[in-house]
Amino acid sequence: MGSITSIDCDGALFAANSIRRWWTTCLLKRGGQSRFPKATRILITADAGGSNGSRTRLWKTALQQLANDLGLNVTVCHFPPGTSKWNKIEHRLFSFITQNGRGKPLYDLQTVINLIGSTTTRQGLSVRCAVDETIYKKGIIVTDSELAAVKLCPHNFHGEWNDTVKKCPIK
Repeated sequence: MGSITSIDCDGALFAANSIRRWWTTCLLKRGGQSRFPKATRILITADAGGSNGSRTRLWKTALQQLANDLGLNVTVCHFPPGTSKWNKIEHRLFSFITQNGRGKPLYDLQTVINLIGSTTTRQGLSVRCAVDETIYKKGIIVTDSELAAVKLCPHNFHGEWNDTVKKCPIK
């Protein structure tokens, strides 16, 4: 499992870039691309609110760019509003980070990175952590035409929360 911390903000572009970094990281063959070389799509589960919510225009355009860059279709399934407690991956990750950091003062960013990155469990969970030093522009407005260019395919089951962004062919 990986974790990337931004020093700038927690937004849609940061979330998409975190997924991109995980996919392309070849360190110890732990990135998605090296682990799943025949993949044609990627599945993301996300909470319903915040910068990667199901109605966020910048998130959808960031996913289109991600799909195009990786050459993969990107499926996003959002947890219904108020049900983030159902996200087993988050609970598996954050409960152990909390246990690992209990009673340790968080003096600076490097301390936080070391704490998160040293989290492990007896069941084999191992966390890697990195800092994303990218400066993300704030207040980006996605126009109607930019949103219309997203190749968005809502799912039959709760298409308002679940959809796939299709990669665009390389021209």
